[in-house]
Amino acid sequence: MIPGNLIIRNTHLPFHNPSQAATLYDVVCEAGVVCGIAEARGMNKPPDDGSDVLQAGDIDAQGGILLPSLCHAHIHLDKCFLLDTCGDKLVTGDFTEALRVTAEAKTEFPLNLDDLYDRGRRLILESVESGVTCMRAHVEVDATVAQHCVRTGLRLKQDLARLGDVQIAVFAQDPLFPIPTTGDSNYAQMLTAVTLDGVEVVGSAPYVESSTDHAKQNIRFILDLAFKHHLHADFHLDYNLDTSQEPLIWYLLEELQDRIRTNRWHGDSHVCVGHATRLTLFGNEEWTTFRDTTSTEDAPLPITLVGLPQSDLYMMGRNFSPVPRGTLDVVKIKQRHGVDVAMAVNNVGNAFTPQGPPDPLALCPLGVAVFQAGTSAHAYTSHLSSLLLFAFQPHVPSTNPTVQHWHPNHDSEPLLPRLGSPADFVLAPKNTSVQSVVTSPSYDRVTIRAGRIVARRVGVVWNEMTG
Repeated sequence: MIPGNLIIRNTHLPFHNPSQAATLYDVVCEAGVVCGIAEARGMNKPPDDGSDVLQAGDIDAQGGILLPSLCHAHIHLDKCFLLDTCGDKLVTGDFTEALRVTAEAKTEFPLNLDDLYDRGRRLILESVESGVTCMRAHVEVDATVAQHCVRTGLRLKQDLARLGDVQIAVFAQDPLFPIPTTGDSNYAQMLTAVTLDGVEVVGSAPYVESSTDHAKQNIRFILDLAFKHHLHADFHLDYNLDTSQEPLIWYLLEELQDRIRTNRWHGDSHVCVGHATRLTLFGNEEWTTFRDTTSTEDAPLPITLVGLPQSDLYMMGRNFSPVPRGTLDVVKIKQRHGVDVAMAVNNVGNAFTPQGPPDPLALCPLGVAVFQAGTSAHAYTSHLSSLLLFAFQPHVPSTNPTVQHWHPNHDSEPLLPRLGSPADFVLAPKNTSVQSVVTSPSYDRVTIRAGRIVARRVGVVWNEMTG
């Protein structure tokens, strides 16, 4: 995408300080990066050079708030929008049924590649309309779909590159062990998928294995592939609320520590752990151990947790009474335990998550209720920052050009634009503060990538009285 020039006038910025947050600003973008931030001159005051107030490359925010563009830290590109074809098969709505129904739907993927492409394209376009310009997109690889999902994902990544960065994560939803002898096994398909040009992440769901030993073997296998092919690793891990089950997060941390110590891990590779609902049962001592293990000053572990509240709350604890809040509490984990955690969408329109749009901001009002955290401080430090925890940095080169950096932004003001930073934003024209966009995000959005407007979503009401 060719970077653009743009001036965003009369916008609120997400400052902590109330007086700064109440002030209007102009943000100047040139060649796709931020090159100027100043208090707004006002639309009635002409620029110093005498030119027209609004140039072709200007946008009047009219007091709306300008935020960093949003990120899907964990979304499934191939399993979206399946309810039209499999919704009538849902009876219990539980996880076992969702696995079975989705597995049946997957048998049709290789037979209808146009549908696979169209559903993925719809997900990306609706995400961009919501303000998303980067996403980690899981595409499944197994004996059923072979390489069709990953190749379709790579095609979408290329076709829609001007709208945003799609980071393809090849993902094993089905068991990998014991290793079958057939040439088209899940295991063999993964070995092929990680070699495809454009793949940046390898991941799996160790909980589907038949035993804890096989689950640990699954973790080692994924970490081996990540190191061999210089990829990031992504695990759907500890997806249960069972106190009798060993939390595999501790095994993963031990493995990662050992691999870093023995030079079997790349310094720019990151590990993501999605769901991790078992960790909601942790007490203060366990969270302290987790924080101390992952956040040491001399050698912090490159690992981040991602809660997926729409899916987690729908699936977890169905046989419990009362039903628990079975999703990572991003507010408490961050504020009480000092652990960074992201919040993301996961699925859209399938048996695992039949509800909710591909809009990360829609998670914020849900989080306000579920985490009982609706203050201005909560909005700034927890809800919005959790959507930006995986700050996608496609403009930062790495030792492997196919590997991009996903890492937490520890800045004290993580939501503010910075001089020299990429001009990737979402403008919410009808929200004027961080708290308002968290508690009641407006439908209207303007998505800006590399200094160019790539999407504008506007709600229109026809008034018969006025025409």
